[in-house]
Amino acid sequence: MSFFKDYVAWLSFPQIRVTDIIEILIIAFVIYHVVIWVKQTRAWILLKGLIVLLVLYLIASIINLNVILYIFFKTINVGIIALIIVFQPEFRKALEQLGQKNLVGPLFNFSDSKERSERFSDETVDAIVRATFLLAKTKTGALIVIEREVPLDDYEKTGIAIDSLVSSQLLINIFEHNTPLHDGAIIVRGNRIAAATCYLPLSDNMMLSKDLGTRHRAGVGISEASDSLTIIVSEETGKVSIASGGTLIRNVDGDYLRSQVMIAQNKTSEVKKIKIWKGRIKNEGKVD
Repeated sequence: MSFFKDYVAWLSFPQIRVTDIIEILIIAFVIYHVVIWVKQTRAWILLKGLIVLLVLYLIASIINLNVILYIFFKTINVGIIALIIVFQPEFRKALEQLGQKNLVGPLFNFSDSKERSERFSDETVDAIVRATFLLAKTKTGALIVIEREVPLDDYEKTGIAIDSLVSSQLLINIFEHNTPLHDGAIIVRGNRIAAATCYLPLSDNMMLSKDLGTRHRAGVGISEASDSLTIIVSEETGKVSIASGGTLIRNVDGDYLRSQVMIAQNKTSEVKKIKIWKGRIKNEGKVD
């Protein structure tokens, strides 16, 4: 009995409460998403550098390199501040993406059901899809940003106000070569073109293909900074791509583009009808 008390009793499991399990799940969830975020940004290179410094610190501690340890301790506070300054865009982007998760939105959503179910009309959907592939047919470069929940007012201010109803003819005319408004992006808000020649942030995602130009990187960049759906028409190939949530999907066809615009329209019942009618929605391009 004394042997059991002295050597075996310590093997007993601690008492685990429900709150402990909840804390473990929350911490695991946070660590997982931090790792995913780090791998998708320049912070991955930073992490490798920190690992090298940590190894050097351990070696210095083991063989008692007091001067190096002193330098480590004196510079750690300055180093943390410097890292925050250098990686401020990444931290800001992470907070923006956290806000876009809309975790508490459903709890405080008092908007009316019609506004909630449809952001713009079917005529707008038809005009955008039709104009996109007419532009693609003539290899006319285009960049169309469809606003969703996150306002794009800051980017709208960089362009020229249009405030006109969406029509395929107007979209084609805006992106026509050698016209004053063809350069830059247009922002579609509801059933109206809010502005043209808007400047968008370029994505610094190192996973994107090297053959992509400024237009595609701008399309991905605005999708990283907001929840918008961006349509890109390549001037070199005439291929249509879409960007959403920081992901670029290339070489999409008309059915796939229409389905994504209708998702942005938030008309879920119609999207379900398309899925049933088609049997599947398949993207024949590649994802970067």
